[in-house]
Amino acid sequence: MKYRYLGNSGFKVSELVYGNWITHASQIDDKDAIATVHAALDGGITSFDTADVYANQAAEVVLGKALAGQRREGLEIFTKCYWPVAERGVNDHGLSRKHIMESINGSLKRVGVDYFDLYQAHRYDYETPLEETMQAFADIVRQGKALYIGVSEWRAEEIAAGHKLAKELGFQLISNQPQYSMLWRVIEAEVIPTSESLGVSQIVWSPMAQGVLTGKYLPGQPLPAGSRGADEKAGAQMGRLLTEDVLTKVQELRPLAEECGATMAQFALAWTLKNPNVSSAIVGATKPEQITSNIGALEIEISDDVMRRAAEILAPVAVFDPAETKSPPARLV
Repeated sequence: MKYRYLGNSGFKVSELVYGNWITHASQIDDKDAIATVHAALDGGITSFDTADVYANQAAEVVLGKALAGQRREGLEIFTKCYWPVAERGVNDHGLSRKHIMESINGSLKRVGVDYFDLYQAHRYDYETPLEETMQAFADIVRQGKALYIGVSEWRAEEIAAGHKLAKELGFQLISNQPQYSMLWRVIEAEVIPTSESLGVSQIVWSPMAQGVLTGKYLPGQPLPAGSRGADEKAGAQMGRLLTEDVLTKVQELRPLAEECGATMAQFALAWTLKNPNVSSAIVGATKPEQITSNIGALEIEISDDVMRRAAEILAPVAVFDPAETKSPPARLV
């Protein structure tokens, strides 16, 4: 396993992070979930990402079970708060001091740890003063409940404002967790340049575009049984990723992956890690062998020429507009 520093800090994370969005307590049972986590550990992955909203808090419980008995100091465990959870009452959402404090206390109990290495704001909260949010994060750090603070899907100006307040309050905002892949490049124009200037790095989610960049979804063919796209709930979230034009262009990447000696999935992961502002790419799995194969991406070298050719192939279907980085304008409860 290879490691990179997270932001301008001394904290290192594995280049591949195991994430349990959608899978744990949803797509697969606990036995299979634990098997995939153990496969990640066997492959050298030590960084794990979850969130209270995943399976409405149940995914955190499963991850805690899977990591039980591991040396805590040898793991990097991340979670997040913002989205509606629990009973979804008026304060079960957002980044108010009340919700942040209650969220981290609940997450610590569910995962079964005394602290998180990284605690993240899952989205930006337009209905809570940023000063209130950042003060709550500062207190969490001082209480030892989290070592570092990050955000997820914040726009460039929001990251800059949060970073400024964090510095004034005496703690570090070191990371952002955005969606990023060969098909979704919206952070490149504004978020990445701003992050680089501030010493913030990216932990990217959906580097394989929810499985589309693995090449398993073929244009004009039925969705593979048991795949995320075929799942009624998960497939509905994939939207334009499953259109004929996108799937056709993705298949044109196959010769480039073969040229690099990679599977399509490995090629997609290696592509994201080519960006120097990306510290880690998050991978999930429903089977242990998927994690084992994904770890092979760390041995893949992609030349500048192959990067250029991949960009040319996907240019008609990739999304670049920085305005696509956004949080909900208002809370849902």
